[in-house]
Amino acid sequence: MKKNSDSYQIASDIQWENVGEGVVRQIMAYDEHLMMVKVKCEKGVVGPLHQHPHTQSTYVASGCFEVSIGDEKKTLKAGDGYYVAPNLPHGCVCLEAGILIDTFTPMRKDFLK
Repeated sequence: MKKNSDSYQIASDIQWENVGEGVVRQIMAYDEHLMMVKVKCEKGVVGPLHQHPHTQSTYVASGCFEVSIGDEKKTLKAGDGYYVAPNLPHGCVCLEAGILIDTFTPMRKDFLK
C-alpha cells in the first residue's frame, strides 16, 4: 500500500471505483494522517447507518442529501457540509444526484487496495 498520494491530483487521471449500486468514488489526496475522497451518488442511493474510528468532515459539492448523524437528520445541498466525530453512527440518502467531498483523519486504509 502506497503511504501517500502524489502532490497533485488530476481528476481525469484518477479512476472512479465502483463501491456499490449507484455510488462511485475517487481517492484524491492522502497520507497517514488525512484522506480526501470524492463520492458521486445517483438519486435514491442510501448510505446506510455506519460508524468508524475516523473523524469525518464532508462538503456537499452538488446535489441534495438527507444526512443522519446520531439521532439528528438534516437536508443538505450544494455548499453545505457536516462533521462526524469518531464512532458516531451516520448515513445519508441521496435526494438529488450529487457529489460529496469526504475528508477523514486518519486516512481510511480500508479504502486503499
